[in-house]
Amino acid sequence: MYDTTPALYVGLDVSLAETHVCVLDQSGSRVFEGVVVSDPDALEKLLRERAPGCSSIAIETGATTPWLWRELRKRGVAVTCIDARHANRALSMRHNKTDRNDAQGLAELMRIGWYKEAYVRTVDAQHIRSMMNGRYQLRQCRKDILNQMRGIVKVFGLFSGSTATTKFAEILCQIAADNPMAAKMLTPLLNAFHALETEIDAYEIELRDIAKNDSDARRLMTIPGVGYLVALRYMSAIEDPARFTSSAKVGAYLGLTPRVRQSGDGQWTAGIGPAPDPILRSYLYEAAGTIITRIVKWSRLKAWGVRLYKRVGFKRAAIAVARKLATIMHAVWSDGTEFVYSNEPTKAQPT
Repeated sequence: MYDTTPALYVGLDVSLAETHVCVLDQSGSRVFEGVVVSDPDALEKLLRERAPGCSSIAIETGATTPWLWRELRKRGVAVTCIDARHANRALSMRHNKTDRNDAQGLAELMRIGWYKEAYVRTVDAQHIRSMMNGRYQLRQCRKDILNQMRGIVKVFGLFSGSTATTKFAEILCQIAADNPMAAKMLTPLLNAFHALETEIDAYEIELRDIAKNDSDARRLMTIPGVGYLVALRYMSAIEDPARFTSSAKVGAYLGLTPRVRQSGDGQWTAGIGPAPDPILRSYLYEAAGTIITRIVKWSRLKAWGVRLYKRVGFKRAAIAVARKLATIMHAVWSDGTEFVYSNEPTKAQPT
């Protein structure tokens, strides 16, 4: 007996308040168009009424997408999260950029099968990333406040030494104590600076505890240059090492491989491409620089990086070591091994 249920394709263009919905049939004709509040219960009800049994439902990656995707999946709605950057290439060809047209475009992509499914993180991974993003934002604010105070003391000639010191905040406190005019300018900024320091420390204590209690994170931290921040950021970005059939593919995913450009008979290598997680890429770059220049204990990774440094310069060598580091981290994570400073891998001890 053949299934006579008509094939339907649904596109959901989600915003914070409302979601535009478009349902197409197999020929591409619109079956339904409408707007519903961006709530899982409301979306489930509408989809069961307008597209019953449909398994081709598209939703773009976005801020609220992980939550909606998880909630709809819990309710038995077979929604697919597609890569927004990939979808944008097709949707940008439309003459008018509207939410209604975007919903129809997403449904069209599902109908023709021209889409790239995106991985949706779990709640635990999103929790760690949110904490790390909060820490990163507070550090940026602290940096801005410190630069502002540097400008004040320089403009008014209150400090003539080097401001590139870890004790500069203490020096500013002393300047404010000795100079009443400077105190009016510096004290509010100093109070904000110290408050940010306290909150950053709170984030770091929590993240250290998470890494300490995670056996995979502890194994990754046996790799030179990898601390708790690099390990946790890497794990929250990859989340499931089985997503990659080969450890060598992780470098390209993280934007650490050079791009190839070809036109006619000409072919050349460009710089590295965009990164899905710029913070992680910067962490890996810093870890690579630490391996090349600061870590004293030698390993095959360090020896290879130093040779590359002498041949192509620090920046290119650091990017190459960062790519190698991402590959090693995936292998250690997948195999349950630890990094050792010899040619023989050692199985991690049970925890």
